[in-house]
Amino acid sequence: MKIISILGSTGSIGRSALSVINLHPDKYKVFALSGFNNNDMLLEQALKFKPNYIVTKDLISKKILADKLKLLNLDVEILFGEDGYKFIAAHEKVTTVIAAITGSAGLLSTITAAKSGKQILLANKESMVMAGDLLNKICTENSSTLIPVDSEHNAIFQVISAQTKPEDINKITLTASGGPFIDFDINSLKKVSVEQALNHPNWKMGKKISIDSATMMNKGLEVIEASYLFKIKREKIEVLMHPQSIIHSFVEFIDGSSLCQLGNPDMRIPIAYALSYPDRISSGVKGISLEKMANLNFLKPDQKKFPCLDLAYHCLSSGTAHCIYLNASNEVAVEAFLSKKINFIQISELIDKALANVKSTDISSVEHIIEVDSIARKESSILLKKMI
Repeated sequence: MKIISILGSTGSIGRSALSVINLHPDKYKVFALSGFNNNDMLLEQALKFKPNYIVTKDLISKKILADKLKLLNLDVEILFGEDGYKFIAAHEKVTTVIAAITGSAGLLSTITAAKSGKQILLANKESMVMAGDLLNKICTENSSTLIPVDSEHNAIFQVISAQTKPEDINKITLTASGGPFIDFDINSLKKVSVEQALNHPNWKMGKKISIDSATMMNKGLEVIEASYLFKIKREKIEVLMHPQSIIHSFVEFIDGSSLCQLGNPDMRIPIAYALSYPDRISSGVKGISLEKMANLNFLKPDQKKFPCLDLAYHCLSSGTAHCIYLNASNEVAVEAFLSKKINFIQISELIDKALANVKSTDISSVEHIIEVDSIARKESSILLKKMI
């Protein structure tokens, strides 16, 4: 039986993971759950799965949860803050950590899990974007394994075998739905609302990743993640728009053959595979009916309409510092857009301006990554003030 800690159990990935785990109580035990703002959902999950620990964001939230748990007579220890997240990621009884905290906030707990030799089901792509080389190194040194949860990377993981060498691969193609604005022209994008940007046609996701999908930054971050996960050079990774979100990735091999993974757009499918690897379990999702699909369409992304994708490719070529700046400035810009301080087009404009400030440097420690991330956020915030 796998003993599981979920970093970010109240988010969309965490909820989907618990849905799959609930189907297989003989295979998985939830040891710890963690959330940030949604204490009501965290309490609800604790009542259902009865973990040993729950982790919330701060001391105030801990006290609120403690009072409620006392009334419910539920015996569970409550932790809070970064130390709490790292504790459940490293606990000696835990075999598997689902790293599903959104954004850079998930970096330290993911690295802690790697240092502790855990099997990591990685949904926090930002950890790879900010610290790909370092995270891979830590995993190797501590016999920790990374299994990707992102649908595209999980698809690649399913397609390639353990014997596949990077030189066997001619090209990887990540598919992208195109988000809610695939048919919009550039001028129309200046006027789109937050509500429109959050209304993804295929996937049910959190706010931040929904905006990233609308700008194509999510795909840009996934390009960087794929390069580090599969040790594939930039020029061997391409992106194709696929509005139906049925084929999640292609791998073209040097012999001319191509393999792909198909499935309905539901994160329970890649989560189930990651949980059960190398076996398979039911995800609770129905299979696809190809005969009911009129078309499966593919087209190249419009670089002028979606400049974030090119910015990500540029950063992958430029090094770790650029990738850190890319992620940090994007988080600042997305938050500003969600708060209606800037318009949709200004997200990529802010990121582009922030990248002009990057000072290339060798980064070999977590502390240095955090330092560069902090500088990038401060500089991005200054640029933001000039824009609004």
